Amino acid sequence: MKTSHSVRRTVEIEEFTNRHLIHPLAGRLVPRLAKWRVSPNAVSLTGLLCGGLAGVAYYHYRRLPWDLAGFALMIAWHVMDGADGQLARLTRSQSHFGKVLDGLSDALTFFAVYTALALALYPAVGDRIVGLVLVAALCHTIQAATYEAERQAYDRLAWGLHKPQPTQAAFGRGPLGPWLLGLLDRLYCVGLSFPAAGVLRDIGTAMAGALARHPGREALIRARYRETFAPELRRWSFLSANYYTIGIFVCAVLRVPQVYFWFTIVGFSGLLLWLIRRQRVSLAAFVATLERTVQADP
Repeated sequence: MKTSHSVRRTVEIEEFTNRHLIHPLAGRLVPRLAKWRVSPNAVSLTGLLCGGLAGVAYYHYRRLPWDLAGFALMIAWHVMDGADGQLARLTRSQSHFGKVLDGLSDALTFFAVYTALALALYPAVGDRIVGLVLVAALCHTIQAATYEAERQAYDRLAWGLHKPQPTQAAFGRGPLGPWLLGLLDRLYCVGLSFPAAGVLRDIGTAMAGALARHPGREALIRARYRETFAPELRRWSFLSANYYTIGIFVCAVLRVPQVYFWFTIVGFSGLLLWLIRRQRVSLAAFVATLERTVQADP
């Protein structure tokens, strides 16, 4: 059994290291997991275990073998994180619980690593490191949520794909599960993605208007959207978890993990604002040329 692009994420906006390293490794693993009847949730939990062990390794960041171990364990987590979704789509075993578990695995992995580095730095830095790590964690969460909201908006507008809504069947008979998942989804993908809320709303309005004015030209309009915004979304991939992983490793090897936290607060936040500004420029170009494109195409 082989995996195909249909069980992977949207290819044209995928991050470089995912496309050439993480997802090919996950793709090789997924057929074996399917053959062994391993559940996607078990894969997510294995990834979470790797993330927790990465935290243990990075607690000893002053020793290079531990840094290498922490980096390798986080790469393993990335592979598991890619494999669980591919496996769920391949075996048609997607569930909203699995989606929540996958998201928790991501969050808890970085929580483990951040906590370990804070504990390791505390004897030398003191209480200041607690505030620094908390602010960096908040900035990281907002950046990650905004990136995920951008990806979901692209899938919806470029390909007409809509994220399925939680159902009672996904959590059993009680109403609490779907309500809780909906609350978490609104908090993460809507509430915490507030930096890009305005531009995403304007892009959605522009697309809705174009599709309403030209109902027979949907394929052309969506193709034009992909042509304009796919390059922008590839730049957004610098806010993917992969680059946080690389940053942690580099700063740990250089014995300055506090620099990583400062860069998360200042560098990645600055990048986020720059990306939003670029997206507004692309939106203006898209709106300005769309009508001419539709009229010129026979």
